[in-house]
Amino acid sequence: MDHEFTQDVFVNRDDPIPTVKLDGSGSGSGQPSDSKHDETSAQEPSSPEADSSMPRRRGLRERISALKDKANIQDLLVEKVLTQVLQEGGAYPPEDVAKSGGGPPGVERPNFNLPTMSNNFRRFNSRIGVVFVFQARAIRLLSWRHPTHTLSFLAVFTFVCLDPSLIPLLPLAILLVGVMIPYFVDRHPAAPFSLTSDQAIGYSPYGPPLAPARTVKPVKELSRDFFRNMRDLQNSMEDFSQLNDAAVTMLVPRLNFSDEALSSAIFVVLFAACLLLSVASNTLPWRFIFLVGGWAATVMGHPAVQKQLQSTHGNQFKENEEKARTWAEKFIEGDVILDGAPETREVEIFELQRLSGPDGEWEAWLFSPSPYDPLSAARIAGERSTGTRFFEDVQPPQGWEWSEKKWALDLWSREWVEERIITGVEVETEGERWVYDIFDESAADKVGLVEDQDVQPETTPNKGKGKATVPKPSWEEGEDFEGRRGEWRRRRWVRLVKRKNIPATQDNVS
Repeated sequence: MDHEFTQDVFVNRDDPIPTVKLDGSGSGSGQPSDSKHDETSAQEPSSPEADSSMPRRRGLRERISALKDKANIQDLLVEKVLTQVLQEGGAYPPEDVAKSGGGPPGVERPNFNLPTMSNNFRRFNSRIGVVFVFQARAIRLLSWRHPTHTLSFLAVFTFVCLDPSLIPLLPLAILLVGVMIPYFVDRHPAAPFSLTSDQAIGYSPYGPPLAPARTVKPVKELSRDFFRNMRDLQNSMEDFSQLNDAAVTMLVPRLNFSDEALSSAIFVVLFAACLLLSVASNTLPWRFIFLVGGWAATVMGHPAVQKQLQSTHGNQFKENEEKARTWAEKFIEGDVILDGAPETREVEIFELQRLSGPDGEWEAWLFSPSPYDPLSAARIAGERSTGTRFFEDVQPPQGWEWSEKKWALDLWSREWVEERIITGVEVETEGERWVYDIFDESAADKVGLVEDQDVQPETTPNKGKGKATVPKPSWEEGEDFEGRRGEWRRRRWVRLVKRKNIPATQDNVS
């Protein structure tokens, strides 16, 4: 293996891996074939059998080229389909995807394609080894492979817990002790020790460097370390999948209110914990808590403690688990009440009628969610009223269902007019409770609010003759209105709705 791509950091991952053999001149280690053998085979004289096999080889090459072209076309088709799917179903709008290549707005990133995906995976796999090395060393440290190392870690952890101001010192100390000092020792190695020599030479950092500086480079593709990284990456993906499935199986059914009694009880407990911590958080001995928790978690990783825990889990732990489950079930049954009536609301609809002519009759027009009053936005903009033609076509809001069988006429027409501050209308307080538009003569048959009207001139001793204006009320009340009415009238119908019981469904959350 080329020394340039082989690093000492991968030495500890010495598990056996399967040997991969490639057809042709390639091998599992990615080394090229013997160049001398190629030269000798190229210098051999051609024979009649070789001449007769030339058309056969040429046809085989043409078939291989055709297969490659077909594979390239298939890759292009798959790439186009996946790109279209990602653009249509992505988390960002299509215009942002087109500008930024599928990433967050303002970030220039390439769109999805198979060659880039393959190239990035190879680059990633060549460089991810240091993460797996750190993971292996952390597992070895916490599993007490070398007790002195674990105890040293616990000593450092204890100092940090007792004095949290040392936390900014940790990354600097790790950089000095774990990175720079080993690199310096690599450039200034110690003198070799020999048993035959009578005098041992001590280490001295003085003098010029004796060895080249060690660098970390990506491992070579198809090398042993490359396949180790692939193996560790494969196992890490499986570990993440198992952890995710375990979390979903354990937490989601208890937190997503599929069992409303259990989720409600957990919500009450968490809410009480939030209240308690918001008051008493500054009084808790957090240093002691983290110190004891870290020591307990590390000690539980010791092999002897693991055996003891496994032997006692079937007896004592099961009894305590049963007691805790029984107590929780009693608490849920006694304190969580879920048989309340569903929520109800009142919805409204306005029956609109239009005057067919100055002396005509009122004709049914629409059932609209808006009263279409003279100063409504739709009337001012000259838009038509929206709604449905028949009463039976009025549907409840989404997620609700009817709680009553029939609509009821709102007999308090004056109240809903005042609540909406509707002006320029006449209100019926008896009878059918219609609310009419007031005809405005000064506006040339336009319906609207009349702010004032002319009255008979009167003479005052101080100012002489003039016109006085008396404001017209914003709405009028009565049943026998003798004036001319506008072209629209409406009345309000109400009905109760209740929450619809939606059946439980399993939704996948990615």
